Amino acid sequence: MKQLVAASLLSIAATIAATSAHAVAPEALAKSKNCMACHAVATKMVGPAYKDVAAKYKGQKDAEAKLAQKIKKGGGGVWGAMPMPPNQVTDAEALELAKWTLAQK
Repeated sequence: MKQLVAASLLSIAATIAATSAHAVAPEALAKSKNCMACHAVATKMVGPAYKDVAAKYKGQKDAEAKLAQKIKKGGGGVWGAMPMPPNQVTDAEALELAKWTLAQK
């Protein structure tokens, strides 16, 4: 019985650790791709705050795909005169960053 409880606790701990690591992963990806040089979660910098981007796209069914393309290919005119340059990210990374951005409050 003790072995079963220990194994269950170990499994739960591993799941929590994996979930916590995944929750941090998109922000770490944003930092590694230099996104944070122009963006912050809550305040406008060179580009809009992530929470403002999330608010702008809230409720749009194609928001993840649209934002992922903007992350990958760049864009301009939506947030002012300063364009966002294309980013060196894979399609999967762009989608992960888009999902993370849209989850900001």
